[in-house]
Amino acid sequence: MQLRRGRIQVVAAERVHVLGPEDGFGARQGTDGLFKSDMQQVASERIANAVRNVPDFPRAGIIFKDITPLLSDGALFKESIDLFLNACEPLKPDKIVGIDARGFLFGSAVAYQLGVGFVPVRKKGKLPYQTKEASYTLEYGEATVEMHVDAIAPGERIVLVDDLLATGGTSAAAAKLITQAGGNLLAALFLIELEFLSGRRHLAPVPVTAFLKY
Repeated sequence: MQLRRGRIQVVAAERVHVLGPEDGFGARQGTDGLFKSDMQQVASERIANAVRNVPDFPRAGIIFKDITPLLSDGALFKESIDLFLNACEPLKPDKIVGIDARGFLFGSAVAYQLGVGFVPVRKKGKLPYQTKEASYTLEYGEATVEMHVDAIAPGERIVLVDDLLATGGTSAAAAKLITQAGGNLLAALFLIELEFLSGRRHLAPVPVTAFLKY
């Protein structure tokens, strides 16, 4: 995961904000006496500590946010999925839509836990059946994502899941595919948001939740 989509370069000092009660998480008390929002904040802090900074990747001046340490740790991977699950469960979705490719890791796990369908949004040319497509602008040129034409039925309740919200182009294109199919997009959930890129404005008025904010 990198601090860049298109050709946006990050040079500022880093800070991270983990999602807590002040961000609107519920405060239901668990059997261990801890409030659910407290447990979620502790989990977010552990996950934040596992995200690795890789400087000058994929090229000089870029700081890459590497989530593979948390993916390879069973407890941390479960906690990260639980963050998505706890945010998603009250929404009662019919399907989860995940964005190519790391959105598949989290989205499919959440769909499995909820017992609902999973829909992949993929880069152009990667899906075998008839598709609808949506394009978004990069600094130099365009990129396109696709979704199968029969993936979402009109009126289905949808939650969009991905690992990273940066400039918002990919997520906005995925949201467009969902709404064009007649889906009711309830929320967009992300593990990490790069707040300084203001990507969530491209998803408005869809509610956006990110568990780690840089």
